[in-house]
Amino acid sequence: MLDAMQPDDAADLVQELPEQMAEETWCQPMEPEEAEDVRRLMAYGEHTAGGLMTTEPVILGPEASIATALAHVRRRDLAPALSTMVFVVRPPLETPTGRYLGVVHLQEMLREPPYEPIGTIIDDDVEWVLPSDPLGKVTRLLATYNLTVLPVLDEDRHLLGAVSADDVLDRLLPDDWRDADDAVTDASLTPGGGRG
Repeated sequence: MLDAMQPDDAADLVQELPEQMAEETWCQPMEPEEAEDVRRLMAYGEHTAGGLMTTEPVILGPEASIATALAHVRRRDLAPALSTMVFVVRPPLETPTGRYLGVVHLQEMLREPPYEPIGTIIDDDVEWVLPSDPLGKVTRLLATYNLTVLPVLDEDRHLLGAVSADDVLDRLLPDDWRDADDAVTDASLTPGGGRG
């Protein structure tokens, strides 16, 4: 089951298990690459960018065509928040990557010819965070710049992963938010909040 999960979700699950059960979980066969990603994520604090990030955003080199990038963001296993942005780096393309160059926004790719390389439309002004940066900073940057995802870089500007808005919301909302009844009723949606 852990192999099928995004690394950030797998790390969260293992951290929530009782210690003995967590150790037994690690004894189960798991792809070495996936296990390494999960171990790396578990090393960061729960309320830091590193603890929130996934190590599997869409990552391509600058020479990749827009058509190739669009094919990557169409993957069914990709979280919707991660499909809005392609991270452009120098090789290696696996996290931790080579030097981070910037991002390419989905909307920008849709406006350009598919044969153009994504390196021609890189946005290098998108704010990024360090893995040690706190949840508050991540939240402020996502809200300030209306982003669904932020790059997480190390001090040498290697891409380590990305934090998506949905993972931030999972941390900000109470644990039982999925089970809670809707606080908003139909009457409260009417002008005047349904009050007489």
